Amino acid sequence: MAASYGLDGDMLSQMKVLLSSCYECFVKTDATLLELNPVGLTLDGRIVACDIKLNIDDNAEFRQQPIFRSEDITQKNWKEVEAAKHDLNYIALDGNIGCMVNGAGLAMATMDLIKMKSGTPANFLDVGGRATDEQVIAALKIMDSDKNV
Repeated sequence: MAASYGLDGDMLSQMKVLLSSCYECFVKTDATLLELNPVGLTLDGRIVACDIKLNIDDNAEFRQQPIFRSEDITQKNWKEVEAAKHDLNYIALDGNIGCMVNGAGLAMATMDLIKMKSGTPANFLDVGGRATDEQVIAALKIMDSDKNV
């Protein structure tokens, strides 16, 4: 892969180290995504990763506890944080029509229907097939707190 960038010599070696390190990080952290963008070249000929995005599989939390404990939730939408506390799947969107559904497939179909009718969904909120009364109440409170809905 590193050779396909047209690099040779020391730069090729550096890129191989960078990509190998990324692969190792991806596997060791149970990542679902590792994105390098951009990769830069310094004036002294070093290849550096200028920005890296890494998503860790939520299902691997039991293996990756140090990573999950270090998460800075102040960088997340507070509604998404609150939903996660209740085991709900919530993604804030820009619209004004609230959506609470049972199942991700139904959520996607509902949002498509809203868009087809010239509306804009305010959220993706999947309570799941076995939602408790408490989860449904929490979901309604989250949606109700959205001033756009």
